[in-house]
Amino acid sequence: MTTGQAAKEFCRTTLRYIPRTGSAGGETELRVLDGRVADLPGWQECGFELMQHASAVTDWSDDDEIAGVHYTEISELAKELSGCDHALVSGHIKRNPEEAKRHSDLSPITVVHSDFADSYGDLIRGLYRQGGDRAEAAESAGVSPEQVTDARRLMIVQFWRNVGPAKMDMPLAFCDSRTVTRDDARAFPVKNYAGSGFDFEALGIVAPEDPTDHHWYVFPEMQIDEVVAFRTYDTDLVGSDTAYWTPHAAVRDPEVEPGKPARSSIELRATCVFL
Repeated sequence: MTTGQAAKEFCRTTLRYIPRTGSAGGETELRVLDGRVADLPGWQECGFELMQHASAVTDWSDDDEIAGVHYTEISELAKELSGCDHALVSGHIKRNPEEAKRHSDLSPITVVHSDFADSYGDLIRGLYRQGGDRAEAAESAGVSPEQVTDARRLMIVQFWRNVGPAKMDMPLAFCDSRTVTRDDARAFPVKNYAGSGFDFEALGIVAPEDPTDHHWYVFPEMQIDEVVAFRTYDTDLVGSDTAYWTPHAAVRDPEVEPGKPARSSIELRATCVFL
């Protein structure tokens, strides 16, 4: 891996972490590096990876087209990357000014976090056990709810794509998961996410004692045929010292005036089922 001293700097910024015990606040000034020229390993080692991935979607504002075309594309990509038996994709999140007006949770998230805590596996198994929309979506994909609840392993791989101008005000930055220990992660409750009624626990990340301890990267000017895959859960890694989390946060591009242009992105999660 290219070290923080050798890699090309994208920007210096202040990130919002969870404060350490006894500290006044969690805001930490640090360097964000250019991931395009960094010697990074694949997503299974550092948690995230930029890859080429063209989509047949022609209108990224059309939710029906995204569901009808892109869900299958992402499911196939997740299966290829993870080697799982099934990859279930049942929703997407768009972040742009219009969505942010609809709900504040759909603004770019500037707090350092990873989406799911240890408890997520039990939550997912319980949701499929209860039936409902998730179970119906699984069955339509040829997977029984029982196969999900009894799976030997569940993994969440997420996919972030820029669908707006390449140069944006708030690109998404990723932290090398190998530089973030379990002691750095704290579970916190998320209630009624974006008005969906979905409650879960996410991970907040504690501010590093030394800002150089956490290694942050951005992939500048992402194109429509590029996507960042990043892991946010893996039952095989829960309870171990190996990170299943990939801390991430939106950062300000100092060369772009806020909103000119604003970020426009889409995120999908694949629940990878290993039978």
